[in-house]
Amino acid sequence: MLCACSGEQFKFEEPPQSPESLATRDFSASGLSSRTTGDWDLGSKFDDIQVDEAESTLKEALSLNYEEARALLGRLEFQRGNYDAALQVFQGIDIRNLTPRMAKAIVERIRHRKPRVKGDSYVILNVMSLHSVSLLTEAILLKARSLGELGRFREAAKECKVILDTVELALPNGMPGEIGEDCKLQEMFHKALELLPILWTKAGYLEEVITAYRRALIKPWNLDPERLAGVQKSLACTLLYCGVEATLPPQLQVWGPTTPRNNTEEAILLLLILMKKVALKQIKWDPEVMDHLSYALSVTGQFELLANHFEQAIPGLYGRAKRWYLLALCYSACGQNEEALNLLKKVAGCSEARNKPHFLSFLLGAKLCSLATAHAHEGIEFTRKAIDLVSDQCEHFMGQAHRFLGVCYSSAARASISDSERTVFQRESLNSLNHAAFNGKGDPDVMFSLGLENAVQRNLDAAFSHTMKYSDMVAGSSVKGWKLLALVVSAEQRFNDAEAIVDFALDEAGRRDQLELLRLKAVLQVAQEHPKQAIETYRMLLASVQAQRNSKANNLEQGKTFDPEAILDRNLEKEAWRDLAGIYTKLNLWPDAEICINKAKLIEFYSPQSWHRTGVLFEGQSKLKEALISFSVSLSIEPDYVPSIVSTAEVLMKLGTGSLPVARSFLVNALRLEPTNHEAWLNLGQLSKMEGSLQQAAEFFQAAYELQLSAPVQSFV
Repeated sequence: MLCACSGEQFKFEEPPQSPESLATRDFSASGLSSRTTGDWDLGSKFDDIQVDEAESTLKEALSLNYEEARALLGRLEFQRGNYDAALQVFQGIDIRNLTPRMAKAIVERIRHRKPRVKGDSYVILNVMSLHSVSLLTEAILLKARSLGELGRFREAAKECKVILDTVELALPNGMPGEIGEDCKLQEMFHKALELLPILWTKAGYLEEVITAYRRALIKPWNLDPERLAGVQKSLACTLLYCGVEATLPPQLQVWGPTTPRNNTEEAILLLLILMKKVALKQIKWDPEVMDHLSYALSVTGQFELLANHFEQAIPGLYGRAKRWYLLALCYSACGQNEEALNLLKKVAGCSEARNKPHFLSFLLGAKLCSLATAHAHEGIEFTRKAIDLVSDQCEHFMGQAHRFLGVCYSSAARASISDSERTVFQRESLNSLNHAAFNGKGDPDVMFSLGLENAVQRNLDAAFSHTMKYSDMVAGSSVKGWKLLALVVSAEQRFNDAEAIVDFALDEAGRRDQLELLRLKAVLQVAQEHPKQAIETYRMLLASVQAQRNSKANNLEQGKTFDPEAILDRNLEKEAWRDLAGIYTKLNLWPDAEICINKAKLIEFYSPQSWHRTGVLFEGQSKLKEALISFSVSLSIEPDYVPSIVSTAEVLMKLGTGSLPVARSFLVNALRLEPTNHEAWLNLGQLSKMEGSLQQAAEFFQAAYELQLSAPVQSFV
């Protein structure tokens, strides 16, 4: 049977061997396979004749019409890599006029598609066969690929889009399963679905890329699971990294309020679907899917959800150490450092002793321990294991490990109760940080840590020098650098200069940092005995916190389980109310001081600082018993809270000589916890004077005076 593509009727000179068109036969890259090959070689003839002569030969040899002959000839030229020649051949096909007939043929052929009876030569006149449609579809696809090979990506995408438009016009509800596997239409269409977004990407039309991927997913096109997963993954990647916001069109917003509102949410939805398919073993495990999901959930702050997916990963995909490390990263990111440390301790435990040490787990453990004084000694162990594993060639990791070691030694020194041990830890801290500075040349974090440690040890000249180097490294863009510099200058009793530094930093800081700097400015104003200015600064701070709270109350995204910024705001507000209470107490404005203390307690009732302020208020009113009770409550909440220990000793000294031994024990304990506390040394000198030990009292007063000369207005750490 001859092809009915052109609508003409043909007579058979002999009974057909197949009810299908000769044009539907398969043609290999090396030549044509047909009944009429005879003794002529088509492959060699194409090397010697022009396109028109080759087309005529094909039509005569295989009884093909004009379009089919060009489709076959173009295919051969494409397979040989002659893209210019292939494009020249394909351009002779009138695709615009053929596509409506192709769409009609798809509709009619699928509608009348039934199992054939042997010998049946029934032909639907004026309608192409599906194999002819497949051949022409392939020609359009190869034309698009030829244009792509020649760098004409926009034209290639438009040609490829013709295939999708034609098939979607014929099959508006998707590809039916009964289209069969004996024709190539479905395969050609699937290739076009995958090729179109690639061409748009190379052409630089990212919105068209997203539209093309969505078009491939919104209808059932009989894509196999792996192929469908590939399209979903590609769309998710494009949404995450393309940099173009492409919201869903109205016709696709079918989920109501749960419809993805932006690229990231849509990408997360696609990646979660892929993870579910992996769990159900519908597709193979692809580590890139988890990588993209990790990125998407991280940028949206959904670390707990990410941790759940790591926990639900099929056993064997991750080793135990790596799984614990990834979970620790998630928990630390959402503020659950204790849970993260517990997981990292498993990596360093006996159960993993026979396995290869996981260096990154040790380094992360050291970092988390450096953030909490209580875990300082564990941090030292983590860091030593990391240093033993890192090679000398890896200067960055070596520098980071020594930095964490120095910070952990510093924390251990502050927590130490032995003077000799504290001295050793302080020396090791500086040695480790200097080693880190040597390995991590140009690392601003190391320089900041050096400045901070020297400040804590009251090496103010070295602290100032390192802090200035840190500011130069970050080009003055770090607020914590300006804050440390202001504290170092205040420790030199240059309060005006410190306030000028804070004012300069306020101009450069964002909202979050501005609040901390406003509090520091107010404390500096109090140190300069400018209470009215300090009260006005605190008013500005509290007004800013309240405005931010009102803004978030009207925000629908306030349902987050973990909002670190809100927690920091509440802590700053609480500290501001306590500082105001201290100012009003010094001014003997007792009702105002009490109001401020109650405001702080409303935010956190069981706070040692708030109860300490309550005790100071009672002590200022000469209510010594009430003050002693308040200090006792503060110490019951935090037994090592040094200001309450010192204040308790002060009250006991005022109660009479019978309480002096108890007061001395409190002061000695305070100095054991914080040897640089000048108020403790001052009270110890007064106590010694009351007991008649004048020489000892003079030494204590001298120590208090020297420490006060190097005391910052706020603690360095």
